Amino acid sequence: MAAATAKLNAFPVFMKVEKRTVVIVGSGDEALAKARLIGQSSAEIRIVADEPEAELAAYAREAGMELVEQAYRPDLIDGACLVFAATGEEALDGRVVADAKARGIPANAVDRPHLCDFFTPALVNRAPVAVAIGTEGAGPVLAQMIRARVDRMLSPALGPLASLAASLRDTVERLVPRGNARRAFWSDFFEGAPARAMEIGHIEEAREAAAELMQRRTEARGHVALVGAGPGAEDLITIRAQRLLMQADVILFDALVPEAVVAMGRRDAERISVGKRKGCHSKKQEEINGLIVELAREGKRVVRLKSGDPLVYGRAGEEIAALREAGISYEIVPGVTAAFAAAADFELPLTLRGVASSMVFTTGHDLKGGALPDWARLAVSGATVAVYMGRTIAAQVAGRLIEAGLSPDTGVAVVENASLVARRLFHGTLADLPALEDRSELDGPVMTIIGDAVAGANFALSTPLAVHARLPVAA
Repeated sequence: MAAATAKLNAFPVFMKVEKRTVVIVGSGDEALAKARLIGQSSAEIRIVADEPEAELAAYAREAGMELVEQAYRPDLIDGACLVFAATGEEALDGRVVADAKARGIPANAVDRPHLCDFFTPALVNRAPVAVAIGTEGAGPVLAQMIRARVDRMLSPALGPLASLAASLRDTVERLVPRGNARRAFWSDFFEGAPARAMEIGHIEEAREAAAELMQRRTEARGHVALVGAGPGAEDLITIRAQRLLMQADVILFDALVPEAVVAMGRRDAERISVGKRKGCHSKKQEEINGLIVELAREGKRVVRLKSGDPLVYGRAGEEIAALREAGISYEIVPGVTAAFAAAADFELPLTLRGVASSMVFTTGHDLKGGALPDWARLAVSGATVAVYMGRTIAAQVAGRLIEAGLSPDTGVAVVENASLVARRLFHGTLADLPALEDRSELDGPVMTIIGDAVAGANFALSTPLAVHARLPVAA
C-alpha cells in the first residue's frame, strides 16, 4: 500500500529552453557533466569558470557555448532561466543558489539536494522524444541504471519518427476520424510500416507508408489480442502484452487476473470482467465469444486478458474459432503459465537429466472418468505431472495415479498463489496429497506438481502437507 499512496516531492515537468540562457557556474568535472547534459537541448549555455579545466574549455568551444573566464559575480546569471552551481565548494554553491533565488531563477547545486529548487534527471534523448528518470536526488546511480535499460528499449529511429508524426498531425486530424480510427492510425504509424522504414533510414518511404495508412483509415478495423496475463505477479507479464494493453480500447479480463495487471491498460480503456471461477461463472463462454466479436465489429481494439497462458486451459480455442468464423483479425500473446511459476517458487526443475525428461499438464478432472488417461502411464515412466485447479479432487488424483502404478512415495509440491508475495508452499508425497482437500483456507489458485523431479526442489520455505495421511498401495 505504501508504494501506491507515496507522493512525489519533486514533480517532473519539461521546461522550454529554446533561445533562453542556462548558466553553469564551475570549472571542473561537475560543470562539464552538466554542460554535456544541458548541451542536448537548444538552450544558449553560459559557463562561468575563473580557471576552467582543459576538457571543460575544449568542450565549451566545440559545442559553441559561451565561456566566461572570470570569477563568479551575481550579475553573470542575470536573465538566465536556469542556474547550475557546480563549483565543488559548498559555500560558493550556496552563494550562487541564493543569488539565483533573489532573481527568481530556479537553481540546482550539484550533489547538494538541500540547496536545489529542482533536480536534473537521467535523460534518454530521442529528440523530440525524451524520457527523464528522477530519484529526487536520492539515488543518481539508480537513475542511471534505469536510463540504460530504457535506452536499450527505444530505437534510435524513434526521434525522426516522432518528428515525422508531428509534421503529419494536421493532415491526420483532417483526414482520419477521431476516436478509435485515429488511435488505430497512430498505433499502426508508430509500430507498422512507417516505423520499419524509418528504422532503416528510408525517410521518404516512411512518409509514403504513412500516407497509405491515412487513405485506409476512413474507419477503424477491430482487432482482438488473446493475451496471457501470467500467473499473478505483474512483472511477469511480457513487454508485448503490456504494449497491447496500452493500445486497447476494451479489456476483457478473467477473475484470476490481478487488478495490478488490468491497471497496466490505457486509463480510458473500458474494462469488463468476464471472470470464471469454480462455482461462480459471471458469463458463459458463448456470451464471452459473442461479446468479443461484437466489440471488434465496432472497430475496437480488444484485449482478452487470461490468467497464465491463453492456450493452457484458457478456452482460447473456442474464442479463436468464433473470431475465425466472424472474419476478425486476432493475435495470441503467450504468458507464463502457473506450472512454470510454481516450479520457480519451489526452485524445482521440471525436467531433470536422468530423472524426468517429459511433462504432463492436466486439470486433474481427466482422472475422474472410468478409464485412466494415457498420460497416467507417462507419470509412471517418470514424467513430471502439473495439476491445475486440483485442490478439491486431490484424493482422486492421488488414488488414480497410485492405481496406475505410481509409487505412493513419489514427491509432491503444492503452491497456492504462485508467483505472488502471498504464495504458500507445501510439500510431501503422493500418499500425503489427499490432505490438500482439508486445507479449506486455501482460497487462491492451487498448482500441484508430482514426480521424481520434485526431489530437486528447495523446501526451506515449504510446509509439510501431512505427517501420517497414507493411502494403501493398490494390490
